Amino acid sequence: MEQGLNSNSNSHHGPIDKSRVLDVRPLRTLAPVFPNPPGMSSVATPQPMPFTCVPPSGPFPPGIQPFFPFLASDTQPGAQSQPPDFGFGSSIPAPVPLNSFRTPTPRANGGTSQRKRASKARARRPVVIEDDGYSDSQNQSDQYGADADVSSNSRKRRGRSGNRSENAEEYDVESLVDSFITSFKLKNFDEFRSSNSDKDIVGTILLVFDFIRRRVSQLEEAKDSSPGVARRPDLKAGALLMNKGVRANHPKRMGHVPGVEVGDIFFFRMELCIVGVHTPSMAGIDYMTMKLTMDDEPMAVSIVSSGGYDDNGDDTDVLIYTGQGGLARKDGKMSDQKLERGNLALEKSLHRANDVRVIRGLKDTVGVGKIYVYDGLYNIQESWMEKNKSGCNVFKYKLVRVPGQPQAFSVWKSIQQWKDGAATQPGVILPDLTSGAESQPVTLVNDVDGEKGPAHFTYIPNLKYMKPFPASKPSSGCHCLGGCQPGDTNCPCNQKNEGLMPYSSIGVLLTNKSLIHECGLACSCPPNCRNRMSQSGVKVHLEVFKTKNRGWGLRSWDYIRAGGFICEYAGDAVKEFTANVFGNENDNYIFDATRYYEPLEAVRDDSDGFEKSPHPLCIDAKNNGNVARFMNHSCSPNVIWQPVLREVNNDSYLHIAFFAIRHIPPMQELTYDYGIVSPEKGGDKGKKKCLCGSAKCRGYFY
Repeated sequence: MEQGLNSNSNSHHGPIDKSRVLDVRPLRTLAPVFPNPPGMSSVATPQPMPFTCVPPSGPFPPGIQPFFPFLASDTQPGAQSQPPDFGFGSSIPAPVPLNSFRTPTPRANGGTSQRKRASKARARRPVVIEDDGYSDSQNQSDQYGADADVSSNSRKRRGRSGNRSENAEEYDVESLVDSFITSFKLKNFDEFRSSNSDKDIVGTILLVFDFIRRRVSQLEEAKDSSPGVARRPDLKAGALLMNKGVRANHPKRMGHVPGVEVGDIFFFRMELCIVGVHTPSMAGIDYMTMKLTMDDEPMAVSIVSSGGYDDNGDDTDVLIYTGQGGLARKDGKMSDQKLERGNLALEKSLHRANDVRVIRGLKDTVGVGKIYVYDGLYNIQESWMEKNKSGCNVFKYKLVRVPGQPQAFSVWKSIQQWKDGAATQPGVILPDLTSGAESQPVTLVNDVDGEKGPAHFTYIPNLKYMKPFPASKPSSGCHCLGGCQPGDTNCPCNQKNEGLMPYSSIGVLLTNKSLIHECGLACSCPPNCRNRMSQSGVKVHLEVFKTKNRGWGLRSWDYIRAGGFICEYAGDAVKEFTANVFGNENDNYIFDATRYYEPLEAVRDDSDGFEKSPHPLCIDAKNNGNVARFMNHSCSPNVIWQPVLREVNNDSYLHIAFFAIRHIPPMQELTYDYGIVSPEKGGDKGKKKCLCGSAKCRGYFY
């Protein structure tokens, strides 16, 4: 007896009749294990595919439950996750998020167990940062290092040395974020968005992100200053903001992003994400689906070229971009790239001729990461496949910059040529205005008219005191022979700063306190101590240049990151300015810390939104001064001044240091708010017409 092919038996008891015609159906008619999401197109064909490829841990299409071996052992029952968007329109639920971030819960204060359980549930709720699995970097530690602590939990780590600051042992990141969001009136984000311009929305989000990132960095470093630990406060800050719905330009869009200007710079991929310039946290190609035919098609919206692949980006108007994929993340082995996902989106954009945003990643010469420059819109003109150095097939795309846009990457190239001596900057009067008084040159430039320079003055790099302020109590200084260290509670200088280091290791301001205490003459720490940041002079190549309508101004050849130190205000310290000083030529180069000024955070509930500085320092830089005397006023400044106190014995020396409010690209004018003069010092007498051009211009300044 013959066994039919549909029998459950696996044995045969006799010969098989090979002449019989069997009814065998093709495999493509069988029901797929992974059905396609509705409307999803094939990678290679415009017709729907029977199934989609998924990573081992998900995502799984709707209606399919995860099964072994794709289950995650640490998945919490009932845990809710935000699904990543892989660029195909609707999201695909993922039981295991690609990158999740948990925030700590406050210490229990005798609450009910139900309240504790709710708090724990909130702490487990993840925020997923989009990544389609293709990185634009061959060095994965650039984005997610093996030692990266992307958890927000304020746990104690092993092997801590020295005394740690009690203020930094435990902190609640959620409360920290909420305080900044409330201060900048982002609690009701929809209302904030409807009542502010696109530029203000983007600027405020980036400002809050950086405040949170710097504060978390300061607290975590004080808690554990172990070298080599990558804490990634940028990931925490970005994830927490997005978890609270604070992000701009979402969902994705083509073309320019409202509120982001060509030439803007970013230091973290999370910054690109939260303002909608480039969504994936690691992938170099961002794309979205569009209903252009019967089926949806992937279309590229932005690319990041940062050196992960063999891109040719030396030309300022043409970029030869290498497609994504083909690079194994763990062992670094190469394979042929496939025409799928981002590569397919670029190919579709080539034929559809849609513009693509280009972000160029440049090496950060101060930090350890990248600087991302938004270089505007490009058009894909050509694509081909070629062999790379490893002998694998890779896709190449030729992108040409759309004409008529402001300069961006080309500015960086020009400055590098000036520094290398390969080209000469037009309009240079003096290569160094300081005659060597600063460690960095300050160029004097005029390419507007024939004026040969500002009125004569003597350049001095520091503030000159006739008599210091009396100290509130005697100060003997610190004994940190190797320099003050974060979290060291035995350091008296740390104690004056509430136990926290005010600066990062690369000189970025970490605190938002009204007064910084720096090491003084009696301290034993070396000149390069982190707590002497403002004492070593200018750290970037500045330029005094002639503006078109506001006299002389100040800008930098170098980029300046948010919180970066620029210079101090040097001159002659005086007790105060009398009323007859304002309104005449003698008030052009003065600084008065007793003026009313608008704070960085949201306007207070007082009558005019201005606060008075409690520090009575006045500086006259008419005859003696430094580059700070050339910094013009703006009602929407990119620089803020900060009082810095240095004490020795019974004397206090108050200085004024300038820091960047936000990331400042090269050759962008540096400005700060001059503030409002009190009525008893002249009031309306010294008003001048303001030409800052800001959307929030008050129309006058002092």
